[in-house]
Amino acid sequence: MSAAFDIGTFDRRLVLQAPSETDDGAGGVTRDYAAVATVWGSVTPVAAHAHGEAERQGASVRCRVIIRFRNDVTTRHRLIEGTHIYRIVALREAGRRRFLEIDAEERLD
Repeated sequence: MSAAFDIGTFDRRLVLQAPSETDDGAGGVTRDYAAVATVWGSVTPVAAHAHGEAERQGASVRCRVIIRFRNDVTTRHRLIEGTHIYRIVALREAGRRRFLEIDAEERLD
């Protein structure tokens, strides 16, 4: 990723969501997500992997997501685009705090 990344390729409207946990009354928690912001970004698939776990078939797609830099995004957040849910796996600053490069995973079950 270079500092000269073309902002014109930000063609996806993504909803950044943060987790919200509440006590479930039985000693555990219930996790839900709340929208933090809507951002423009680019999503590029980089790898796919099939899963064959016991009684559970599925696949996942690794994606590289680029958005404008934000300092409030962590691996606890996720990104939503329509029915696509991207779980943030790793993130790093790019272009001297101009962009945020995110490694994300989408489960296809």
